[in-house]
Amino acid sequence: MDYLLIKTLHIISATILFGTGLGTAYFLWSAHRTRDPQVIAAVAQHVVRADWIFTAPTVLIQPITGIWLASVAGYGWAGWVSWSLALFTLAGLCWLPVVLLQIRMRNTAQRAAQQSRPLPPTYWRDANIWFYLGIPAFAAMIGVFILMVFKHV
Repeated sequence: MDYLLIKTLHIISATILFGTGLGTAYFLWSAHRTRDPQVIAAVAQHVVRADWIFTAPTVLIQPITGIWLASVAGYGWAGWVSWSLALFTLAGLCWLPVVLLQIRMRNTAQRAAQQSRPLPPTYWRDANIWFYLGIPAFAAMIGVFILMVFKHV
């Protein structure tokens, strides 16, 4: 019973982690396309909040439940478990600076909106870094899902 409960928690938290990440990235990217500081500031506020409410807890739940499940199922540190943890770590190493960038981008957009000014070049530099950090993070999470489903390597 404990195994199925933890497995359910692991699957739900993986879904929340991936879905929130993909959803917030899409909405902030869409807001960027407007180039409107007010729109971007509002969306970025929600994106930052979603990261704290949804992403941060699942980033903690995933390795705890995953390692527990692999251990109970007898996988130990089989190749796919180690690769999953490595890819999850890569995604996390991309996510941490993304969180800081999102906070900085939100603050910059709020200031620009309050002053009725366009976003400065530093904002767009941060937005580009934010975007490009999302590519390896997204690819790493797809890899984790594939490894968890097929349990090979």
